Amino acid sequence: MSSPRNVTVKALPEDVTLRRAHQFFNEVQPLLRGDRPCLVFDFSDVRRLDSAGVEMLLRCMEEAMKRNGDLKLASVAVILELTRVDRLFEIFENSADAVESFYRFPVPTMQRSASSIRPANGDADAS
Repeated sequence: MSSPRNVTVKALPEDVTLRRAHQFFNEVQPLLRGDRPCLVFDFSDVRRLDSAGVEMLLRCMEEAMKRNGDLKLASVAVILELTRVDRLFEIFENSADAVESFYRFPVPTMQRSASSIRPANGDADAS
């Protein structure tokens, strides 16, 4: 497995509303056009996020995934949890943890998946 060449951390503005979301997308668009873009969006300063902001996040994620990249979020605003958009992104407490996640193999995810496998009849002691 190869490591990403570099991870870019971008702090989102305080207001991620219609006008500012469009400006932010234009700022990150060159990063999204690269080969396997690895981005972290830091929500530390975000105080307001509207539907245009959420749409911009989804568009950025789509563009990154088209090029076999990924977008992860740090210090996420509660609004993403309320809208359930948080389920679409890997979310971390801070940017450093999000950046580090690009360089490690996702073992915890695999362990969680293996432990959730149960026999078809629901009997865990079927041996």
